Amino acid sequence: TIKDILKGGGHAFTVHADPKADSDRIATRDPLGNDVVFMLQANSFSIPSSPEVKPLKISEPGTPIEFDLESAIGPQKNIGILTSGGDAQGMNPCVRAVVRMAITRNCRPFFIYEGYQGLVDGGSKIKEAKWTDVSGFLALGGTMIGTARCQAFRELEGRRTGVLNLIKNGIDALVVIGGDGSLTGADRLRAEWPSHVQALEQAGQISKEDADKYRTLMIVGMVGSIDNDLASTDMTIGACSALERICESVDAILSTAMSHQRAFVVEVMGRHCGWLALNAAISTGADYLFIPEAPPSKDDWEASMCKTLKASRDAGKRTSLVIVAEGAIDRDLNPIKAEYIKDILSTRLGYDTRVTILGHVQRGGAPSHFDRFLGTMQGAEAIEAILRATPTTPSLVIGMLENKITTQPLKEAIELTGQVAQAIEAKDFARAISLRSSAFSKQLKSYKEIANFNPDSKMKLPEHLRLRIAILHAGAPAGGMNTATRSAVRLCLNRGHTPLGVHNGFPGLMRGEITEFDWLSVDGWTIAGGSKLGTNRDQPTPQLGAVAFQLQKHGIQALMVVGGFEAYTAVLELARNRTQYPAFNIPMVLIPATVSNNVPGTEFSLGSDTATNVIVQATDMIKQSASSNRRRVFVIEVQGGNCGYLAVVAGLSGGSTTVYTPEEGVDLSRLQRDISHLRSRYIKELGRSEGRITLCNEKASQIYSTEMIAKIYEAESGGFYGARTSVLGHLQQGGTPSPLDRCRANTMSVDSINWLQAKCWEAMDVPNEDNIRLPADKLKRKYFPPVYSALSDSAAMIGVIGSEVRFTPVEDLVRQTDFKRRVPRTIWWSAARQLIDILSGVGVDIEKGGCSTPYKSCAIDLTADDLMRLYGQTRRLSKLGGSPTAV
Repeated sequence: TIKDILKGGGHAFTVHADPKADSDRIATRDPLGNDVVFMLQANSFSIPSSPEVKPLKISEPGTPIEFDLESAIGPQKNIGILTSGGDAQGMNPCVRAVVRMAITRNCRPFFIYEGYQGLVDGGSKIKEAKWTDVSGFLALGGTMIGTARCQAFRELEGRRTGVLNLIKNGIDALVVIGGDGSLTGADRLRAEWPSHVQALEQAGQISKEDADKYRTLMIVGMVGSIDNDLASTDMTIGACSALERICESVDAILSTAMSHQRAFVVEVMGRHCGWLALNAAISTGADYLFIPEAPPSKDDWEASMCKTLKASRDAGKRTSLVIVAEGAIDRDLNPIKAEYIKDILSTRLGYDTRVTILGHVQRGGAPSHFDRFLGTMQGAEAIEAILRATPTTPSLVIGMLENKITTQPLKEAIELTGQVAQAIEAKDFARAISLRSSAFSKQLKSYKEIANFNPDSKMKLPEHLRLRIAILHAGAPAGGMNTATRSAVRLCLNRGHTPLGVHNGFPGLMRGEITEFDWLSVDGWTIAGGSKLGTNRDQPTPQLGAVAFQLQKHGIQALMVVGGFEAYTAVLELARNRTQYPAFNIPMVLIPATVSNNVPGTEFSLGSDTATNVIVQATDMIKQSASSNRRRVFVIEVQGGNCGYLAVVAGLSGGSTTVYTPEEGVDLSRLQRDISHLRSRYIKELGRSEGRITLCNEKASQIYSTEMIAKIYEAESGGFYGARTSVLGHLQQGGTPSPLDRCRANTMSVDSINWLQAKCWEAMDVPNEDNIRLPADKLKRKYFPPVYSALSDSAAMIGVIGSEVRFTPVEDLVRQTDFKRRVPRTIWWSAARQLIDILSGVGVDIEKGGCSTPYKSCAIDLTADDLMRLYGQTRRLSKLGGSPTAV
């Protein structure tokens, strides 16, 4: 019977004589490669190998199908992991993802401690990494496997020793996380590899079999650099966390500066890259900025700086803040140092000036949500890239362009980065800026326009082109609302427009609660959370006539609304009632601001990054409590409405065991799967259990509430763990806005004012209708207000799609919206969702490797030609234009 069953299933088997019985034994293998033996004896749990067991010839007809274990579970590779160069927050989450994804894909990961020094030293510095070795890595700064400078690796013999150590450990692929110097070293090792192998074979240090087996080495790099200085990626691992450290420090400095009316000069890192300094200046409202890519344009920049800072002080500002990158230079490449700037402000302006050099504090602390997210996504894709590679595949670097994870040829990416320093050395500063991300030059331009009060600004527009622009907040509060308002107000004032603040949302507009802003009205709003103008969820529908009356009464010619889904539906309602209320025929723009990130037409809404950081910080603390109690699971409820964005991205960044979202729902089969996984892990971890968390969206299920899920968890735990709940609530809407939200708010706000300005000027262009016969019920255009636009494209939402800012008419967004559930119809974070289960071990054989949970790679492969085109004239790639799936 057994033979018939095995033959019917196409399984190979052999028949052996049993020395202790008259019957035979039947031996086969299960799909995981374990030996399975069938026999008549009861309770014989192990069969030792014995020369007495002889295979018998099988007379059954037909050739049994051989079970190929290798093809079933994929080719096994041994993958070394090292971190090199300066440490960067996010390296540990990246290492964690590489290790766990390698085990999932049936590969063996190896830690190489202390960077290239460990590679040269070998021995105990190279150790196989287990699943549990990276537990807790997500919340740790720096690099837990160490990094060190290695002079020996710079020499040929040192690299050859490293090759020998890799071969001794059977390592045939290497993941390197570091800066451009570290990646250059890795690519050099790859190029020299065949000659090293040949030399080692000739010297008798390795066998011919080993030489044949290890003819090639695959290299995949990821950039861990707080400077964000790789030319071919929009963000590097560690940059966002370093920016947060800077902003935390400068926010604190501004408090004491305000008290004493002091000037502060703050030096931040960035030898050849001004990304940190620029984004810090935008995020903190700095008055002046020095970066290496854009030296001061005037020869006498000292006088220009003093004039600018004095103008702001004369307008009533109590503080002066100058941000300077450590590599800042003038047009003649002479260094500009913080102490020199301090001396100028002290002697020429008489300001009480202090210098703060932040130094290595920028590298410290736990990584921010974005760096954990980026490191995790890129780490997973590094393993996928290794498994796809062939001997002819070039060394690769995992990057991010236009919100999509990319694989790029490492050599060309490093060459582009090197061109930045070369361009600066050649004083070709325009080329240096063009090699940065597409947002860099736009950010720099917008910063210069809004940083300082310029009563005699060259940007002042002619009187007939100046506008009255109202700014209104609607919906729930979100981090970045105030930053967007500040940028809009100051840009308007410098151009001669009149900015009007509408207090308390649309009800305030109906009541005429409108104030004209001046320069100091929004001072300090960059770092303020919530909504300084006041906001609520009320719609304009009940009092559309009152809204129209106030717009006419105050001569409002353009409207900027900052808010979430309620703001979207309000602008849509105003646009749809233009025929009934002529006052609505003005350009209107919506800046999406909601922690739920549930507005169509954009991948990111203001406030979503701040909220995610709050969730991740809370889960870190709750997980610490859970781990202290050893056997405890916390079910944490997060906001998001019917959109699972917060739960998914915070779940991946915070190391959630699983997440429950409205898109997937919750049912008994799903709960049974998760409970089974939890029980299996806690059973195997008896005596050394770790705490775990599960994130549950507030509307994941109408039946299974957060409290009920926790009770089911505990009831079915079998006594192996307990369950608790935590509801974060409105904590997610408060606090200081994250630097990413501040920078996005500034970009969106400046672009929105530019768009409103252009639309208003188009509407002011009155055609000559004297010789045109119009219907009796239609007035000529010249009898309407100066700004009058009934076109559908004059009511739009600004959105960030990839790295591009787009304006989409609100009417066009209707078909992209599920109004019943108040969510967009497209989901771009699906790749993150599948990784949560995999990296928590669901469906993974943690001890032996392999995984039953599928993962679809989301990286876009770029060639050297793609990079050259991207950084040539076009600045666009069609292959990056699809739906984003990464970060």
